Parts: sequence; structure tokens; C-alpha cells
Amino acid sequence: MPSDQSQPHGEWHNVAPRAGLDPDFPTGVEVMGQKIGLFLHQDQVHALEDVCPHAYALLSQGFVEDGVVECPLHAARFEINGGKCLNEMGQRDLRCYPTKIEAGRVWVQVPQA
Repeated sequence: MPSDQSQPHGEWHNVAPRAGLDPDFPTGVEVMGQKIGLFLHQDQVHALEDVCPHAYALLSQGFVEDGVVECPLHAARFEINGGKCLNEMGQRDLRCYPTKIEAGRVWVQVPQA
């Protein structure tokens, strides 16, 4: 387990093997009841809230191109690096979660409820 697991900002969770991530096919995981999408962009792992703010659709099932993910239902678009909403359809920016790689595994820091 990571040494900084007890940080007040949240606990670190081991969510996926790094080698299993593909830049063209995001991975959806659930941590502490929160749906999180793992996106590989420019060899960096980004963790974003996985549910589109516009309507319930999993962004990890969306379309990825040039560092942007598009909702599979209504064309809302978000930057993978930072979660910035790129059109009105998305309504707001996405929540981002800190990530790190240890021993070939992806860890995501999720705030405690």
C-alpha cells in the first residue's frame, strides 16, 4: 500500500493494471460508490468522473480523439487532461482524481464522503 494512504484528502485505491490501459479504449471502475473513468493520454493516466453531467452515460464508453472524450449519447465533450467541458451540452467540468503508478498498478485517490 502507498505510504501516503492516510492523507486527509482521501484514500488511495488500487484500481487497475497500468499495462491494461489503452489510449483508444478508456476503462471504467467503481471506487467507494463513485464511477471513475481511467483515460490514457500521452502516456499519462487520468481519472475523471465517469458519468456525463448532461445525462446518465458512461464517458468510459465514449469516443476518444486528440485528448478529448465525447459522451456516447449526446455529444458532450471534455478534455481528458483536467476534465474541462468543451461545449454547453456538457453543462460543467468533470471532477478529476489524482493518480499514481506503483508496481505496475494504477492507484486513484478518492475523497472520503
